[in-house]
Amino acid sequence: MKRLRYFFRNWRNWLGPVLLVYLAALAIAAPYLAPQVDPSNPQTILRIGSSTDSLPHPPSSIALLGTLSGQYDVWFTLIWGLRQAFQFGLLVTVATAIFGIIYGGISAYFGGIVNNVMMRIADAFMAIPIIAVIVFFRQIIVIILTNFGAWFSIDRGVFLQGPNIEFQQFLLDIDPVMWSLILFSWMPYARLVNASILRLRNVEFITSARSLGAGHLRILLRHMLPNAISPEIVLAARDVGGMVIIQATFAFIGLGGYSPWGDLLARARNWVVGPGGNPLVYWWTYIPATLLLILFSVSWNFLGDSLNERLNPRKVG
Repeated sequence: MKRLRYFFRNWRNWLGPVLLVYLAALAIAAPYLAPQVDPSNPQTILRIGSSTDSLPHPPSSIALLGTLSGQYDVWFTLIWGLRQAFQFGLLVTVATAIFGIIYGGISAYFGGIVNNVMMRIADAFMAIPIIAVIVFFRQIIVIILTNFGAWFSIDRGVFLQGPNIEFQQFLLDIDPVMWSLILFSWMPYARLVNASILRLRNVEFITSARSLGAGHLRILLRHMLPNAISPEIVLAARDVGGMVIIQATFAFIGLGGYSPWGDLLARARNWVVGPGGNPLVYWWTYIPATLLLILFSVSWNFLGDSLNERLNPRKVG
């Protein structure tokens, strides 16, 4: 009880979970807050006016947060983008954390030359910049699609043709940002769990488990990982928001990936500075998306801080 009082005494420990519950509730209620035109074919961007109207319109009863150039509804994109942000951030973070924890745990458990080789491989992966991987994936997909007969137009997009339309569509649906982050973001988890398990290898309860005949898998999963997992949980909580920011950034600069918030900000970039240099003339085109992106990321960081406070055995109350 004393520890709980100490935990909730810090406002950041409860603010993060409260904000995330609120954001999750908004994401769950998206069909009611921003109804889809065609529920069987959901979308994250909705046009509510004429596509030839290039002037953003301020908030109104029709568009609660106004529209962008081309009359795209800002409110609709923010709400459905929130659901997509949760899906993307959690999927990428869980996938990278699971692989990194298993990789680093196996490496540390066997130690010696196995550990040295596996950790050097992890170091090599850390030296590869994510942006180079994304560009590489995009080019590979373009080359394969071109060889299958697809052709590209800057103005009109991608056109699929030939006998393998289904396979071409499958390639087109691949998110290079998501797969690049999954394949090249697991190394911090591997290094964290590796260091923790190296310290645990020769402690008394691990030695006792070996002497009682416990197998490698049981020792690793039952005894070592549960005692080394706390730093990885904290890192994962903080990574969810970071992954979404990275996704939005790459979508904003046009390097691929699908981020409704990144696309919204990319469409709004020409309206940040209004007439006379006033940045508030068209504030609804970029401020709501920016604030929601920051709030989403900060909430996960606060959650990570609160988990660190709760799981850290050195914190006493």
